Amino acid sequence: MQIEAVRAVPGVSGFYFDDQRAIKTGAAEDGFAYTGEPVTEGFDDVRQAGEALIVELELSDGSVVRGDCAAVQYSGAGGRDPLFRAGAYAPVVEDHVGEALRGRDPRAFTDNVSVVEMLPSARACGGALHTAVRYGVSQALLFGAARARRGTPTDVLADVMNATPATDPVPVFGQSGDARRRNAEKMLVKGVPVLPHGLFNSEEKLGSDGERLVEYLAWLGDRATELGPVDYSPRFHVDVYGMIGELFGPPYDRDEVIDYFADLAAAADPHPLQVEGPMDAGGRADQIREMAELRDGLADAGVPVDIVADEWCNTFDDVQTFVEADAADVVQVKTPDLGGIQRSARAVAECEGTDIRAYLGGTCNETAVSARACVHVALATDAGQILAKPGMGFDEGYMVVTNEMRRTLARHERSGREVAADD
Repeated sequence: MQIEAVRAVPGVSGFYFDDQRAIKTGAAEDGFAYTGEPVTEGFDDVRQAGEALIVELELSDGSVVRGDCAAVQYSGAGGRDPLFRAGAYAPVVEDHVGEALRGRDPRAFTDNVSVVEMLPSARACGGALHTAVRYGVSQALLFGAARARRGTPTDVLADVMNATPATDPVPVFGQSGDARRRNAEKMLVKGVPVLPHGLFNSEEKLGSDGERLVEYLAWLGDRATELGPVDYSPRFHVDVYGMIGELFGPPYDRDEVIDYFADLAAAADPHPLQVEGPMDAGGRADQIREMAELRDGLADAGVPVDIVADEWCNTFDDVQTFVEADAADVVQVKTPDLGGIQRSARAVAECEGTDIRAYLGGTCNETAVSARACVHVALATDAGQILAKPGMGFDEGYMVVTNEMRRTLARHERSGREVAADD
């Protein structure tokens, strides 16, 4: 079997591109849009429609497998690749990438993704292949390898990583968007293991003294008791987009900051709490130093709040560096930012043997195809948690991720029984 053709079709993603810098520096909400001018290169508006590039590989048996090129909601921020324009990259995939892949054996996943990673600059777009392109093409190659081998994409990645796949579901993390109360209630009714993200990306949402986040966590704990299933014990995870740093400033191990985190922990009690992106230091080295400072301060004071690395933790090298520096309790592996999906699997594996957990994340601005591919990364590496995506409506992304995971685990269980019966 071989790859016969590579096609690319511009499509839509599950959310929007947002200019994070413009929002953090005062762009006001105007209904669903934002007022003001964008400040990040490539943006035409502060919020604009998300884009995806649908990649199709036609195999010599006549079957077609797909992957979706997608980029994060906050493209161009925190050291990420610039805004992704699907139309600009369609000819790059069909011509530049297609030339490299046509005639190759789809079963050779590792070799095929290596070819894509090593492609020289994409002439049409003036630079290396965008991470979104490598992400989408690698998904198609993963699904192609699974089809050619008559196995699951989890099997393919587990072989690549020399790993034993998970036999139980990986905890799914729901994200609420700005509907942080209504969507959180949906999550509680469904018994989601990790919730609700919360999108605390402005002073208005956090509170001028951080009080609104404290109040929200107390409310969330009460509603978990009222709405959750019997014996439900979720983990609370909120993303503050560096706003705690904006509120307090460094140093982050001083009493004022640690006392605030103690208030957050008390509000969440008895549920464990993790806070994503407490500050944005403006660069990787400073971010690692400040995250480690906060983590040490919390540990010394016995405050039970885990901190999650997000800003400036984008590439495989970034993940390695954060883990080596012991600068977080959890690192988010932002799948579109790492490029090829095999890189996400390797990034999760970097946390093995440490006390740092891997959160296989990504963005609401992906697609159902890319979300399904990520499920197989999570299962192959037994990640600490996986993001429910795409979109910000919660239910749809949770369904996509949860059902793909259950289908795969059930298939593996059946295969195991069949092997045992043959023996």
